Amino acid sequence: MKLAHLADLHLGFRQYDRQTPRGGNQREADVAEAFRRTVDDLLVQRPDLIVVAGDVFHSVRPTNPAILFLFQQLHRLRAGLTDAPIVVIAGNHDTPRSAETGTILKLYEALGVHVVADQARRISFPQLDCAVLAVPHQALMQAERPALRPERGAAHNILVLHGVLEDIIDPEWSVSDYGSARLTRADLAAAQWDYVALGGYHVLHDVAANAWYAGSLEYVNPRAWVQVREEASRNVPGKGYLLVDVPGAHTTFRPVAGARKHLDLPPIHGAGLTARQLDEQIAQRVAGSKPAIDDQVVRLIVYDVAAATARDLDHPAIRQYKARALNFHLDVRRPEPQRVVGVGAPGRRQTLPDTLREFLGRRPLDADLDRDEFVRLGVEYLDRVGGEGAEASA
Repeated sequence: MKLAHLADLHLGFRQYDRQTPRGGNQREADVAEAFRRTVDDLLVQRPDLIVVAGDVFHSVRPTNPAILFLFQQLHRLRAGLTDAPIVVIAGNHDTPRSAETGTILKLYEALGVHVVADQARRISFPQLDCAVLAVPHQALMQAERPALRPERGAAHNILVLHGVLEDIIDPEWSVSDYGSARLTRADLAAAQWDYVALGGYHVLHDVAANAWYAGSLEYVNPRAWVQVREEASRNVPGKGYLLVDVPGAHTTFRPVAGARKHLDLPPIHGAGLTARQLDEQIAQRVAGSKPAIDDQVVRLIVYDVAAATARDLDHPAIRQYKARALNFHLDVRRPEPQRVVGVGAPGRRQTLPDTLREFLGRRPLDADLDRDEFVRLGVEYLDRVGGEGAEASA
């Protein structure tokens, strides 16, 4: 049996101000395009079973275009793969705070999709001699979690659930950043399953030989740069989904090309540099970008830059970079002053901008807000107030 494992589609995700020619948010269109390309590949690969491990939508109340788009793509799968069941579970983004509110995912049952939104449910597919235990986010958030045990008598037992293993979180994240239920390896007991399909963590990750996070299909978190760094450090080939041969749990990663790149340009260390020297280095980083920054999502960190130097940068040139890229974030960071701690012990004191940056970096935001830009503006306003205060006291 060939199983396709998808997760974290986050359809309806919006970011940045760029619009499509038809007036929609460009990043929302990028996320939709990633899923459309995935459906294209699924129709070629022809799996026997498709499971989607949660966070189909980015919000409980997705946009009308996102609702319609998912309907169209699932209809394509049902028409092209008539014998392949589709199992979809709700993730934390799909789960309303009130049980009475209901979930839009139930709409897709009209297409013959198996939707599991609240309680854990076992679904048997006799034609595949397979049983799927589908465990949505809400089932894992209850005081008494469901027993995660395979079905006796089925040749193939698949566990699908949405939650985050605490021991794989990148140090810059916390479980609360994801908002998913917490899991341990003991909870999974992966050895008793033929395959465990996990959702809720956005980077491809093997938990065991037969248990994987497929990762998201696009960068759908305002702190995407943490994911970019993690993918680079672990040689993750990018975004996509998994094809799994059962039994044996032999996995094949199917990459899905994104509409654009997330480019984290080599940082600049600005200590002792003038504004003009910094302008030159920024221009060099932009010119050396591969691919070019045009229509990409770009970040460039510049360390140890005084507020006065930052104000003297070539802002018209920076605006040109921003016009070329889908989003160009010049992350200018202030020097960290030293202080004496205790009896002559050198140490570091967190500056007010750093404190603000840390606070805003973890503050819950509406999905439509760009966190990087939110943090940048907060620090910029703080610097402006500080500069005005200094001028007044002078």
